[in-house]
Amino acid sequence: MKQIILALMLAVAGIGVAVAANPIREGNMISGHVLVKGSEENIPYATVLIVGSGQGTVSNEEGQFEFKNLPAGKYTLRVSAVGYKTQEKAIEVNKDFTAVVHFQMEEESFMTDEVVVSANRNEVSRKAAPVVVNVMSAKLFEMVNSTDLAKTLNYQSGLRVENNCQNCGFPQVRINGLEGPYSQILINSRPVISALSGVYGLEQIPVNMIERVEVVRGGGSALFGANAVGGTINIITKDPINNSFQVSSMFSNMDGKSWEQYMGGNVSLVSKDNSYGIALYESYRNRNPYDRDGDGFSELGKLNMNTFGFRAYYRPTHFSRINLEYHTTNEFRRGGNKFDLQPHEADITEQTKHIINSGGLSYDLFWREYKHKISLYGSIQHTDRNSYYGAQKDMNAYGKTDDLTWVAGGMYVGNMNNCLFAPATFTGGLEYQNNSLHDVMTGYHRDMQQDVRIASAFVQNEWKMNVLTMLVGARLDKHNLIDKLIFSPRVNLLYKPTEDFQARLTYSTGFRAPQAYDEDLHVTAVGGEGVQIKLADNLREERSNSYSGSVDWTTHLGHWQANILVEGFYTDLRHVFVLEDIGKNDVGDVIKERRNGNGARVYGANLDAKIAHGKEAQLQLGFTAQRSRYTREEVWTQVDGKDLTTKRMPRTPDYYGYFTFSSAPLKNFDFSLSGTYTGKMIVPHYAGYIAEDRMETTPQFFDLNLKLNYTFVLHDHIKFQLNTGVQNIFNSFQKDLDKGEFRDAGYFYGPTQPRTFFIGFKIMN
Repeated sequence: MKQIILALMLAVAGIGVAVAANPIREGNMISGHVLVKGSEENIPYATVLIVGSGQGTVSNEEGQFEFKNLPAGKYTLRVSAVGYKTQEKAIEVNKDFTAVVHFQMEEESFMTDEVVVSANRNEVSRKAAPVVVNVMSAKLFEMVNSTDLAKTLNYQSGLRVENNCQNCGFPQVRINGLEGPYSQILINSRPVISALSGVYGLEQIPVNMIERVEVVRGGGSALFGANAVGGTINIITKDPINNSFQVSSMFSNMDGKSWEQYMGGNVSLVSKDNSYGIALYESYRNRNPYDRDGDGFSELGKLNMNTFGFRAYYRPTHFSRINLEYHTTNEFRRGGNKFDLQPHEADITEQTKHIINSGGLSYDLFWREYKHKISLYGSIQHTDRNSYYGAQKDMNAYGKTDDLTWVAGGMYVGNMNNCLFAPATFTGGLEYQNNSLHDVMTGYHRDMQQDVRIASAFVQNEWKMNVLTMLVGARLDKHNLIDKLIFSPRVNLLYKPTEDFQARLTYSTGFRAPQAYDEDLHVTAVGGEGVQIKLADNLREERSNSYSGSVDWTTHLGHWQANILVEGFYTDLRHVFVLEDIGKNDVGDVIKERRNGNGARVYGANLDAKIAHGKEAQLQLGFTAQRSRYTREEVWTQVDGKDLTTKRMPRTPDYYGYFTFSSAPLKNFDFSLSGTYTGKMIVPHYAGYIAEDRMETTPQFFDLNLKLNYTFVLHDHIKFQLNTGVQNIFNSFQKDLDKGEFRDAGYFYGPTQPRTFFIGFKIMN
């Protein structure tokens, strides 16, 4: 018996030696572990991406992750997790053994090196981007209790959102003081937001469809074409990374007078091998009209909106990816009075019904270990709008608008080990945009058809030296309404001596092409007169030259982490569009001609600062000091045959800013404070309620908000969160509102909503 036991022991030992000498082999695979540096604690639910491929996963509850069936070659992994510094590591995969990698993550109070795409159309760390890219994340949306994009953009230096109409309440974003049409809004880097859909577009984009918003201030036409004069706002929608869900609901009350209800839901599903995935979202919003001054006419109109959409991907191979997305919005909004009657039975009504459908398809192909990439893409948006813009019970103020925008293109990205004098990344592409709009308002004799076609080509090369990065790029656009080719160059320099310090110098250009449709037409139409707009002969595009310099520094002060970004900017606008009355036609409609006027200059400084101590205290603030001036006095109205002029741009304060503060003093409880400051500005005030036109100087405003959250952890890692709070605590709101049927609806400024109490819940995993 002893001999048998001894033989078995020797056999087991022999097997162990054999296994040790010949370990189990499973090639074409990466196995990793995400840990806290120092304590070696596991970090669950960290996001792990293969840089440049769009392929990703999340770590499990033990902090482990895997990528299987990878072709042999070199890869770069990027790991990010809330509260930790993002890390990248290079790793080589072969067909014989599993590649094992460990990430020991350092704690970080706030992220300073997010991945962005708006700097050069490629995925790059924000710290390595050649231009300043500011990022707004889902955390900010939660802190300021935002349900749509319009309520969020104020919390970025250089940006300010205002409501420009008492009746319909259309919001407009200004970048560095330049009004809405000078800013280009992109969805996943595609310019599918047309002049029509841009009128109410900021409110029609719910935040639960957004992964992040990237903002680039200054001219961006070298990358993204027309309208990127003041800056670019790039909305990146949620991509499926892991299996997750979230359901939320909120009730709010404005000033004790008007109720609003919001509901939203998100689901994300990903296959085990990450070969396909889909992220879906849905939101519903219903707001009753709000009458601030008791005159029976709304300051904020009735709003009912449903949105639904998804973003999905499929990987035919490890070196290719197909992306598909779809979004639909069904919106009804109405402002004015007598909401229980038909529009033409009220004294004033602005009413629109929008049905918006948009989608996109793209194909990415990589080769040579992701060093080269070709992307083919197409996006489309169709808007069907039925409207009523009328006053004095006008039966003829009904209208219908059909708008179709699409863009298609291709892009190549190549990484070179050496190009002339340093390693470089080359990007080049072709793009074609088309917008067809048909706006009919028969009562005002308006039947406007507008077709805009733009063919474009762009190139850029980014040289990466030890501490210096230089990017040179240009774009050519052929616009069907402009005879000559439009050339838009850019030059960017990044000096990065350490990981925590970046200095940038930027020269960029932008242009804005002419078009007959104008978002201010609805205001004039409500005044009871028809308007026709024609383009002047030899009309030139508006051009901008933007110069900026910035310093971005991150440091640690004991257990505190701090970051400061200071940016100076100067933008020179030329050939500015102006509308001038040139008479009336045979049926009495006013004819206005769009001409090139004088120029303008916008210059100043933006400051962004952050300081944090873990989750216990996180403070961020931003402030802008600027001047926005025309080069010559501009006529804004006539009174008794006399021109009234201004050299200062209306609706642009010289000083404005924001702050956010969050703290989690207890494990399950956190709170946030946020606020915006708006300095004095001038606003045109037209006759109707007042006797004659005059330019008003507004007071300054400070808008303060508070939000409280308590989270219950249920079984299977399901969380239930209760939240409550108040927005605009001091009820800071315009006090000199016009009243009645003949009010100037455009004389509306300051915070976009009064004191608002809210309560809500959220269920998530």
